[in-house]
Amino acid sequence: MKIQWFPGHMHKASKEIQQKLPEMDLLIEVLDARLPGSSENPMIASIRKDKPCIKVFNKSDLADSELTQQWQDYYEQNQGIKTLCVTRDEPDKIKQISKLARKMIHISDARVKEVHAMIVGIPNVGKSTIINTLLGRSIAKTGNEAAVTRHQQRIKINDDVVLFDTPGLLWGNINNEHSGYRLAISGAIKDTAFDSDDAAFYLAETLIKNYPEMLVERYQLTSAPQTELELIESIGRLRGCLRAGGQVELDKACKILINEFRLGTLGKITLENPTDFSQEVALANKEKEEKEIAKQETKAERKKRWRKNRK
Repeated sequence: MKIQWFPGHMHKASKEIQQKLPEMDLLIEVLDARLPGSSENPMIASIRKDKPCIKVFNKSDLADSELTQQWQDYYEQNQGIKTLCVTRDEPDKIKQISKLARKMIHISDARVKEVHAMIVGIPNVGKSTIINTLLGRSIAKTGNEAAVTRHQQRIKINDDVVLFDTPGLLWGNINNEHSGYRLAISGAIKDTAFDSDDAAFYLAETLIKNYPEMLVERYQLTSAPQTELELIESIGRLRGCLRAGGQVELDKACKILINEFRLGTLGKITLENPTDFSQEVALANKEKEEKEIAKQETKAERKKRWRKNRK
C-alpha cells in the first residue's frame, strides 16, 4: 500500500526528537496493542540506542491477549525493554507508568531529583489520553483523528517525573507494505490518504485466516467466509448497503468493517505476531536494499553512456 501522507509538522517533530532524546533519562513509546510492531517507529528505535525504554501497549482491551503476551515476551526477553498493558478504562494501570519510570532510573544527587522522560507514539494511538490520565486533568488534546498533537510540551506529572510530549509521529517511507495496511486500518493514517477498499480487503483476509469463528458470530453467517469479497458482501447485505437490484455497495461495507475493527465491536483482535512481523521487516529491508543497488547501477550506466557520447 502506497501512503501519500507525511505532514510538514511531522518532519519538524522528527528532527526535534533526534535533538532532544539524548538529554532524556527514559523513553516511553506508546504502541497500539493490536499492531505492536507496525506501530513502533523505526526512527525512534534507531536513535534510542541503549537508553531505558518502556513500551506501553495501549488499547490492550481490544487486542488478542495471547498475542499481546507474545509481544511482551518479544520485547522484554529479546530486547530487555519494559512493557506495560493499559486501557483508558483502567486509569490505575496508566498511573503505573510514572512509578515504573521512577523505579527504572537512578538520579544522581548532583541533579534535581526528577526523571526526564520523552513520550512518543504514532498518531491516534491514545498518547494524549494517557498523559491526561497521568496528570489527572486535561492538558493534552485528544481526538479520533490522526495528528491532533502538533507541538512538543513539557508536562510535570509529579515531583518525580517530567514528561516531554511530542506530536504523533509516522515515518516518511513505510517499507513494510503490511505495516502500511495495518496503520491505515487502525486509524493512524488519515482516511483521505489511502484507499479504504484496499485496506478493508486486507483486513478481511487477516480476519478470515485468524478469526473465522468471530466473523461467523458477529455477522450471523452460516459458515466461515472463504474469500474477502464473500465476507464484505455478507456485511453489506446484513447492514443494508444495497443498490437497486440488490447489489452490495462495497465501499460502504468496507468502511463498516474497518470502523467495527477500530471500535472493537468485532472482538479482541491483533493483526500481527512477532515471528511473522520480523520476517516481513527482513524481506522489506532486503527488497529496499536490492532497489538501491539497482538504482545505483542504473545511475552508473547513465553516467557511462553520457561519457561515451561526449567522446
